[in-house]
Amino acid sequence: MNYTIETLISREEVESRIKELAKLIETDYKEKDLICVGLLKGSVMFLSDLIKEITLPLQIDFMNVSSYGSETTSSGNVKVIKDTDIDVRGKDVLIVEDIIDTGITLEYVIGMFKTKGVASVKTCTLLSKPERRKIDVKVDYIAFEVPDKFVIGYGLDYAQKYRNLPYIGAVVFEENK
Repeated sequence: MNYTIETLISREEVESRIKELAKLIETDYKEKDLICVGLLKGSVMFLSDLIKEITLPLQIDFMNVSSYGSETTSSGNVKVIKDTDIDVRGKDVLIVEDIIDTGITLEYVIGMFKTKGVASVKTCTLLSKPERRKIDVKVDYIAFEVPDKFVIGYGLDYAQKYRNLPYIGAVVFEENK
């Protein structure tokens, strides 16, 4: 299938917004026991850049959860492939996501943390696609809202490729003629 990539959000815009989010998070988590939990694989670049801008002491951990598999649309069934390694009881957890699309995965993960006895759980995402929501999940920190396009770059992939792009792009599929 033929496609092109159009730039939606430049590298400079992404970097600037991450710095703004970090300052908001610092204010909200002052005097708290913060654990940033990145949802693999897409959040890695965003989480890495975000925590470099946060000057508070914090811990990081990862979860690998999916409702997509190798598809481009959510199946609606969330599968936990890897849970956190850190004991999160009594801690303040910030779930860091690459993109909130349907909200299914995020709602599931929030529920998991609540059953583990966390002091609090909030969410932070690089991208949000509100028009694709199936579940009205609360997102506390949103870097950017994007239109309903297939987005890649800055951790997001198309067939496991393009995660390394330093900007957010959209895949534009060309019709076969």
